[in-house]
Amino acid sequence: MTQVKTRVLTAHVPLPLAEKVDKVAARLERSRGWIMKQALSAWVEQEEERNRLTQEALADVDAGEVVEHQAVLAWAESLSTGKPLPIPR
Repeated sequence: MTQVKTRVLTAHVPLPLAEKVDKVAARLERSRGWIMKQALSAWVEQEEERNRLTQEALADVDAGEVVEHQAVLAWAESLSTGKPLPIPR
């Protein structure tokens, strides 16, 4: 089996957060390092998805696929009325 190369990262975290990590590690019977790796992996994945969606939105803007602000505002304001407007496209 091929072993993945690793690198140690350090971070100063507030004590209450460190204590929460320790409690989760104990509850799951996992090491603090395992918990941190899971959390960091999830955060990186979330940020990558946020970046992908941002790039997709910017491409839509460049292509002129936008909804005018006034149309969105009118739609949002209509939601609290008895006759909401259709979603602007």
